[in-house]
Amino acid sequence: MTGTRDLPGRRHDPSTGTAAPAPTGTAAGDRLSPEDEAVVRAQLGRPSRGAVGVAHRCGCGSPDVVATAPRLPDGTPFPTTFYLTCPRAASLVGTLEGGGVMREMTERLAEDDELAAGHRRAHEDYLARRAALGDVPEIDGVSAGGMPGRVKCLHVLVAHALAAGPGVSPLGDEALAALPDWGAAGPCTAPGDVRPA
Repeated sequence: MTGTRDLPGRRHDPSTGTAAPAPTGTAAGDRLSPEDEAVVRAQLGRPSRGAVGVAHRCGCGSPDVVATAPRLPDGTPFPTTFYLTCPRAASLVGTLEGGGVMREMTERLAEDDELAAGHRRAHEDYLARRAALGDVPEIDGVSAGGMPGRVKCLHVLVAHALAAGPGVSPLGDEALAALPDWGAAGPCTAPGDVRPA
């Protein structure tokens, strides 16, 4: 993998090349500022649904993963706690998915007890992080991305790996290692794309 992936609640400081503490941390990462919301809206081409924080920032400083509430504003239970918003990242992950990586990962889970145990621990971590954002009985025990028994959505595993940091999601970490640094070319949204609501 090229580039540096930051830890949750931290953002990349281009002047030093290191991660600097984010000043407004919450359980979901950085608070979602109006500026962050505008960037995420431009990235998605629509308003975000239930976003409560920036769980990870790209090396360019823009959000690339948001944390979402386990219940959307309209009352719908929403098990996808970490949502990959950067269109470059999403496209790169989609290319991996299209290459059959998810099928291969699922097959390995059935054959490799250590990998399967790590994937189960990632599932438990995902559920604990969601529970910290709210209790929604309808989705108790339900993870996203096919955890813990298979790989159904690589986007979820990558978003979780970015939000949680290295070593939490072995398959998310593997996928990240296969991707180039999507922030190396600068922000994925142009200033004209980002307009306040």
